[in-house]
Amino acid sequence: MSRRRLLVLLKPGNAYRPSCSDGVSRVRNPQILGYLENRCKVHMDAVKFCQDILRRKAVDWEPILRSDLVQPIRNVDLVVTIGGDGTLLQASHFMDDSVPVLGVNSDPTQVNEVKEFSDEFDATRSTGYLCAATAENFEQVLDDILEGYRVPCKLTRISIRVNSQLLSTYALNDVLIAHPCPATVSWFSFRIKGDGRLCYPLVNCRSSGLRVCTAAGSTAAMFSGGGFTMPISSQELQFMVREPISPGAAKSKMHGFIKSDQSMDTNWYSKEGMIYVDGSHLSHSIQHGDTIEISSKAPILKVFLPSHLISK
Repeated sequence: MSRRRLLVLLKPGNAYRPSCSDGVSRVRNPQILGYLENRCKVHMDAVKFCQDILRRKAVDWEPILRSDLVQPIRNVDLVVTIGGDGTLLQASHFMDDSVPVLGVNSDPTQVNEVKEFSDEFDATRSTGYLCAATAENFEQVLDDILEGYRVPCKLTRISIRVNSQLLSTYALNDVLIAHPCPATVSWFSFRIKGDGRLCYPLVNCRSSGLRVCTAAGSTAAMFSGGGFTMPISSQELQFMVREPISPGAAKSKMHGFIKSDQSMDTNWYSKEGMIYVDGSHLSHSIQHGDTIEISSKAPILKVFLPSHLISK
């Protein structure tokens, strides 16, 4: 039997160190500075710990910083991300439905720390919602995967077409369509279609943007904005118009769901706009007259999830 091949994607340690262009930190609060330095140390210790475990396993593995990932991930049996949900999301943008991914939360939130500094600052660390492992249980989770005791879940992703052209990146969490300036009104309309027929009437909007999420992304910005959490295995998408400027009666049309056999067609009327994919790091510019089609007709992503999500 051939040895398994793993790609290990790493969050860089300097991601925890705020600095200006000259590399000098502008953090003046010693408590915050100590907290950030500790986060960096905890993360780097977790990276070293996980790499030491991998060296003892009968696998071939290659580490790579997430900032150096520029090519589609191919010819590996498993992707391991060490960081948080952001690192897993970045890996997903280079993955199809053939390779599973395991997320390791390298810097979990410490409840006592959050409580201790609650009057000073937010000491929340990495949420790691999609991460099935931490450094503490990484070896056991990895062994279970290699021995076939764990099966990855199939997560729905979002497909995006602009003027009928498919974007190369699929969203695992959500898509935000908005004007690049948050203070500027976004002007657009949308309708939902399925099997060639209209399933949702045309909705004209002036707002701060349109957000569409998957089940995996429904606990993030969508939930914060008043949306609903969805079962992790759901193949539907959820949409919400952000801060609509419209009569109250029309607001009932501003939030809903796109079924797996449906798509949302959006017409953009503002002079300029952006499509943000899974946050602010990946975006695509749009302009007046562009059409955007959003659906769940995208390759699924195989993810080894925490047990509490699988049981839901």
